[in-house]
Amino acid sequence: MRTISIGNDGFDAIREKNCFYVDKTAFIREWWESEDKVTLIARPRRFGKTLNMNMLECFFSMKYKGRGDLFEGLSIWSDDKYRNLQGTCPVISLTFADVKSGTCDGAIARIKQNLTDLYNQNEFLLKGDLLNAKEREQYDAVRPDMKNEEAEVAVRALMGYLSRYYGKKVIVLLDEYDTPLQEAYANGFWEEMSMFIRSMFHSMFKTNPYLERAMLTGITRVSKESIFSDLNNLQVVTTTSCIYENAFGFTEDEVFAALKEAGILDRQEQVKAWYDGFTFGKSRDIYNPWSITKYLDEKRFAAYWANTSSNNLVSNLIREGASDVKIAMEDLIEGKSIEKVIDEEIIFEQLDDNSEAIWSLLLAAGYLKVEDVTDADNGEDAVYRLSLTNLEVRKEFRKMVQGWFKKASIRYHDFVEALLANDVAYMNQYMNRMTQTVFSYFDTGNHPSEQTEPERFYHGFVLGLIVDAKLDYHVTSNRESGLGRYDVVMEPRDKKKDAFVFEFKVKNQDSKESLEDTVRNALKQIEEKNYDAMLIAKGIPKERIRHYGFAFEGKRVLIG
Repeated sequence: MRTISIGNDGFDAIREKNCFYVDKTAFIREWWESEDKVTLIARPRRFGKTLNMNMLECFFSMKYKGRGDLFEGLSIWSDDKYRNLQGTCPVISLTFADVKSGTCDGAIARIKQNLTDLYNQNEFLLKGDLLNAKEREQYDAVRPDMKNEEAEVAVRALMGYLSRYYGKKVIVLLDEYDTPLQEAYANGFWEEMSMFIRSMFHSMFKTNPYLERAMLTGITRVSKESIFSDLNNLQVVTTTSCIYENAFGFTEDEVFAALKEAGILDRQEQVKAWYDGFTFGKSRDIYNPWSITKYLDEKRFAAYWANTSSNNLVSNLIREGASDVKIAMEDLIEGKSIEKVIDEEIIFEQLDDNSEAIWSLLLAAGYLKVEDVTDADNGEDAVYRLSLTNLEVRKEFRKMVQGWFKKASIRYHDFVEALLANDVAYMNQYMNRMTQTVFSYFDTGNHPSEQTEPERFYHGFVLGLIVDAKLDYHVTSNRESGLGRYDVVMEPRDKKKDAFVFEFKVKNQDSKESLEDTVRNALKQIEEKNYDAMLIAKGIPKERIRHYGFAFEGKRVLIG
């Protein structure tokens, strides 16, 4: 097995040391022959975007002239046309991956530093008489303390100098273009950052006579109105696009070939369950490269990709979303699919007010995959059937739910322990302590769902509490049984254990009934609607089915 180089995004270093590498050089040919002026490719994190961008730089940049050895034995090198193209273009390579800050000034300062570094790398332009006095003054002005207006036009100016020096137009490679925009949304300076980026991109990509081609990569496709409002030369490639389907990520054939090389081909079914499931365009069975290389290196199954970066944005959007968002997540964690309308132009401003926008973000980020699409008809939007990508992602979301309760310094699994022990007194004590301390954390959106959709909110809340019981119980909710639809049923995987039926009732604010009356009504409904029918049909005797009524009034709870 070739050496697995973990975290190395340098194409030249990987090739020079003959490290493990899956040939993606066909991407070079596909992009070049497209003749697209500006290409934006959105792919989830850790999908080889940076490595592919470095591969493009190594192939086209004059800095790598004469380095055909890097491509020997790879697909692109079998074509004489491309052999002659290698190392013949001026290239500007930038990344916004490190543009992370809690303030707009801090983020822009990071961009300015990157621009300063870029100018320092090209100081050979100052030799001779290529630049006139005014241009030299502009060159020297590119430093960390430059004005925003100077930073916005710095790349375009450098492109002009390089084009004049080499007598050729310039290729621009911009990796992780959307990192400062995600940071801006998360930290409350979206408007200022989007204006800065819009001005910079206008200068770089709009009617720029020095531009040969440009490639941008990121996780999301930010709305055209926000950033690309006046760019009519932009080719956008999202996860549902059919071009460049196999350029990022590993195909199943590539993964199985790697397993064979490592002598562990017998583990392919487990590898498939853990790491398969990404879909790009019509191409299915795409694997995350980070997870596969980590598995090849360590030879053990773990959530490698899911644990590589903070998921705070996603976690907060789900936690603060309406109850239907939480219930949909419960279905996804259970292995079910959901149907949603997807808008691949992420408008971060909408995420606060439109709970449905989260599904577009989760798809772009790689947490969801497209099972199938119902084509748009009669002016209606296309409907996507979505599910969690794979076992790795499912485990990550289970941890996310559990983490909500850990942050509240309350042992979430205490409730399950009390439930199994039939300790109703402690269940009540626990739930009331939980509602007092957690509700404000658990559901803090603009329209708290315990007010707008109370039963569904409490439903989702309790489902989160019992997530830890799923090793021993099959948990279902809102299913038909008997003469109605129960709220929650916990069916034991071991038929010798007790089963549980939950019914939730919210006390009517205008009613004179007590919480005790509400509990009695909940238990009465379980009996009258014969919710036990499904469990009995599966061989669980009536005497081993326990009923619990949950009565809620704001942050007060009574269980009986």
